[in-house]
Amino acid sequence: MECGLLGRKLGHSYSPQIHACLGDYSYTLFEKEPEEVEDFLKSGDFTGLNVTIPYKKTVIPYLDELSPAAKKLGAVNTVVRREDGTLFGHNTDYFGFASLLKRSGLDVAGKKVLVLGSGGASNTVTAVLTGLGAEAVVISRSGENNYENLQRHEDAAVIVNATPVGMYPNTGVSPVDLKRFPKLEGVLDVIYNPARTQLLLDAEALHIPCANGLWMLVAQAKESAEYFTGTSIDDAVIAKIYGTLAAQMANIVLIGMPGCGKSTVGALLADRLGRKLMDADEEIVRLAGKPIPQIFAEDGEAVFRDWETKALSQLGKQSALVIATGGGCVTQPRNY
Repeated sequence: MECGLLGRKLGHSYSPQIHACLGDYSYTLFEKEPEEVEDFLKSGDFTGLNVTIPYKKTVIPYLDELSPAAKKLGAVNTVVRREDGTLFGHNTDYFGFASLLKRSGLDVAGKKVLVLGSGGASNTVTAVLTGLGAEAVVISRSGENNYENLQRHEDAAVIVNATPVGMYPNTGVSPVDLKRFPKLEGVLDVIYNPARTQLLLDAEALHIPCANGLWMLVAQAKESAEYFTGTSIDDAVIAKIYGTLAAQMANIVLIGMPGCGKSTVGALLADRLGRKLMDADEEIVRLAGKPIPQIFAEDGEAVFRDWETKALSQLGKQSALVIATGGGCVTQPRNY
């Protein structure tokens, strides 16, 4: 059975790793330009496909049948080639977000939920929330409810980010200031890379329950696999895959003063875990263009700390690293 992911620029996708845990089928990344999509769908040698941006709407005219969910959302992320050769389209993002919301423990019935963004992810999130009895308010850049009149909605109980703001590699920015919403009970972000977007870091600082989109990614893949294989898969597999993937994505950071052994231990960890070791001091030297003693001598500690923050910011955007850094980094809250 040949399955895969259809997109334009797929980069590093976690989908092959996830689907390897879901069924006995091959899973290939298919990068196609817009003009190639029709021919690929009609003649492609595949049994099942996941579809990602920018083709979730593009594929619809070439499909023979859509599920009710796909029709409702106007987007397809799962395509199955039936035995008679016809193509069936479904949307498993609905199940994915519903599963994430359930896991979060947030009760949205009768409550105002702000959905940031007006694209495909926003449509899915809004459909799930509305189905659960929430008052879903879509915030866009130019719609009736926008970022210039957020004061209308400071009574919101939940915020869901369905925009790419804060996603790798453009991290460190948040779509909204959470301090404006004193009644918040929870914050969800459909982004999963980085694991902690600036929005989620802000939520943590305010002690607001929050979660990223990794669970949603795994859950939607699980339902896709059910369509690919024609079999039912226990929901318990979602938690298992999520736990494994979250641990693999997380960086291991060793913090200590010079001579404490962090470079030695880091090298051992990297070797045994198959990870790349990155030394923050080496990154500082690369960025600053001069040795650390020279930075201290010519510019002082404050400037060194600025370079340190820049180095850690670059390293922190990556995943599955072993990072060795000096003990002084913890004196700067911005490095968290």
